[in-house]
Amino acid sequence: MKFVHRVLRYLFYRVIVRLVVLIVLGLNVRHRERLPAKGPAIVVANHNSHLDTMVLITLLPARLLDRIRPVAAADYFLATPRRAWWAQNIVGILPIKRQRDQPDEDLLAPCYEALEKGHVLIFFPEGSRGEPEKLTAFKGGIAKLAARFPTVPVTPVLLHGLGKALPKGERLLVPFFCDVFVGETLYGSEDRDDFMQRLEAHMATLSREGRFPLWS
Repeated sequence: MKFVHRVLRYLFYRVIVRLVVLIVLGLNVRHRERLPAKGPAIVVANHNSHLDTMVLITLLPARLLDRIRPVAAADYFLATPRRAWWAQNIVGILPIKRQRDQPDEDLLAPCYEALEKGHVLIFFPEGSRGEPEKLTAFKGGIAKLAARFPTVPVTPVLLHGLGKALPKGERLLVPFFCDVFVGETLYGSEDRDDFMQRLEAHMATLSREGRFPLWS
């Protein structure tokens, strides 16, 4: 069955999603060469649409498909058997709990295990999807993760337009020209505040590169 899932996932991303991205959406990608070519690695992006994950996965090398794990909320994506099957076997999510069952439980433990296996994580530090083209404050989980794996490259990515093509709560895809800006790699450190400041500075730089109004 795992082989069938792998084939279905490949066809979904490399055929269906790829056609949607290339034909239905106009996609401009800058500095694509900065995206990780191998794992372990972490791709960090803003989050406005379910399309965010789809687009990022299609931009990464096809040979990495089995190792790409979008970090996603377990309570949402595993809420029903049908959604759980799709999310885990086709989308390939790494489900993370948002609430601890025990006081000392580390919610990022699945991320640690994935990176130790050489996987590429897609991480959305805002948490849930926000309003189209509005960046909300990044949560500190990414700094903790990067500090634990200081040699793992963290690649910031700014996505623009996907929140308008498929906003939160909508099911109808609207053709809209979208942009992807890939930033320079950074690495974690024990000083989590410093890392967060550097990450936010990278995202601001990418926003200016696109000449967009700053999250307005």
